[in-house]
Formats: sequence, structure tokens, C-alpha cells
Amino acid sequence: MSLELNDVKRLARLAQLDLNEDQASRTLDKLNGIFSLVEQMRAVDTTGIEPLNHPIAAHQNNVALRLRDDAVTEPDRRDDYQQVAPATQDGLYLVPKVIE
Repeated sequence: MSLELNDVKRLARLAQLDLNEDQASRTLDKLNGIFSLVEQMRAVDTTGIEPLNHPIAAHQNNVALRLRDDAVTEPDRRDDYQQVAPATQDGLYLVPKVIE
């Protein structure tokens, strides 16, 4: 996949970026370089390769992730926080519609 200059200009307009011709050209080169790298990585056959849980695991087999237990440590104060809200329903904040 590769982009053209018109694609970059359209993306810049959608992102509300003001790019001049030189910036758009450089951005096009960078984006196409990224897409080229992705295509190269997709071409590699990874059949039978187990994913790593940590980059160092490729060199050391005894790497353990130091993750904390997923335990609730804070009290449920949703009702307290929603008392000051202008409008709530079923535990959700109701906001005015901004897109018509």
C-alpha cells in the first residue's frame, strides 16, 4: 500500500493540519516508508513462533512479569460523584447532544 500526495493533503485537511507543499511531500515520504516497513514485516513467515510476553524473553527464559494483582483498592463512590451532576441515568452521565 502506498499513498499519493493527494491522500496526504486530504488527511491533513481532515486532521485540520495546515501543510505546505514541502511538508506534505516529506510527510508522504515518511508515511510510505512506514507502510513499506509494515509490508516487509508482513512478509516474514512467523508460523510456529510463539509471541513474547517481554522483549528480554528472547534472551532470558526466566523473565517474569511484575504485575500487581487486579484487585479493587478504592471504594465505589459513583453515587457520591453523580450527585453533583446535572443529569444521570442508570449510572451514566447524560450530556446535551452536540452533533445534529
